[in-house]
Amino acid sequence: MKVAFFVMLVLSVILGGIAYHKSPELPIQAVKSGGGLLLQLIPVLILAFFVAGLIEVLLPKELLIRWVGEGSGFKGILIGTLLGAVAPGGPFIQFPIVAAMFKAGAHIGPLIAYLSAWALIGINRVIAFEIPLLGFQITFTRLLCSFIFPVIIGYLASFVSVRP
Repeated sequence: MKVAFFVMLVLSVILGGIAYHKSPELPIQAVKSGGGLLLQLIPVLILAFFVAGLIEVLLPKELLIRWVGEGSGFKGILIGTLLGAVAPGGPFIQFPIVAAMFKAGAHIGPLIAYLSAWALIGINRVIAFEIPLLGFQITFTRLLCSFIFPVIIGYLASFVSVRP
């Protein structure tokens, strides 16, 4: 988290300097624009972190470990893939939930499968955007080709990562 803060600080200073050099009013406009976005996101962030906390304290650790823990194998990766495919919301919702599940004992393989399926498959996006805009044939073909990748990525993550 400290590295991310430092990178954003340096980026803000550099871009702020460029904006000020271009026009002294631009940094003020940027603060107003960014502040408006922050005000829109704060309620979602609060709820997402609350849900993440509830998952951590309400989901029985034994159940979590049995379903998506280190010994869950293919079953855990498949569960992660299926849950990720139907999970609604953006990264501000999903990342706190995944972090809470990891802290509670979920293995990295199913969690990476979850995030990969959420990004690649996202059934809510398929229904709301992809089928209406691209049609059934393109959507179905993409989904058919995409579904295997979260499973593969989850397996790779299981072998590559070591839990501290």
